[in-house]
Amino acid sequence: MENFSEPMGLLIDNTKCIGCRACQTACKQWNNLPAEKTTFFGGEGYQNPKDLSGSTYTLIKFHEVIENNKIKDWGFWKKQCRHCIDPACVVACPVPGVLEKKPYGPIAWDDTKCLGCPLCKEACPFNIPRFTTDINPKIRKCTMCNDRLEEGLEPACVKACPTGTAIFGKREELLKIAEKRLQEEPDKYFKYIYGKDDLDTAVLYISGFDLEKIKGYPKD
Repeated sequence: MENFSEPMGLLIDNTKCIGCRACQTACKQWNNLPAEKTTFFGGEGYQNPKDLSGSTYTLIKFHEVIENNKIKDWGFWKKQCRHCIDPACVVACPVPGVLEKKPYGPIAWDDTKCLGCPLCKEACPFNIPRFTTDINPKIRKCTMCNDRLEEGLEPACVKACPTGTAIFGKREELLKIAEKRLQEEPDKYFKYIYGKDDLDTAVLYISGFDLEKIKGYPKD
């Protein structure tokens, strides 16, 4: 881990996302995840599949910004594990070694020790962990491509992104990039770095709209 000896993370700039789902596809390919049968649905976005699952670790979701009963703006955002600095899922898990917070950022898992209980999912403020659907369910979620990081490579989703929506790097450096963008283009961004202080996550977000109004982005 010579290349990533400091806490690493992702900066997700939702203003750059075009909804191409290259990150979603790259995640599936790298982790050898099967496709899912999907159907069109309305309500909370129009993305497919509808939510994260045991075979979908990263999902691009859709959001309409409504003002005065009219669509003011719309955008996409990337749903995945936030890799909390002090993860509740690790604390909640009753079996040592199933979930591990790596010093360089990711929360990795070992499903050979998993009991299939829902405690990590219930403890997660973002409702991220999912499980396989077989007779003995096992934990599944984004690992920030920990196996790639161990080889000195960036996560597959970042590698595949064509617009620079997702940036991988040292968390402190990502915070500086986010702060600079908010200062230089105040009319473009909602003045807030989600994950900086209140929830303290390795995955940070900046956006043109208030993320806290979206399900799955709690205030604290």
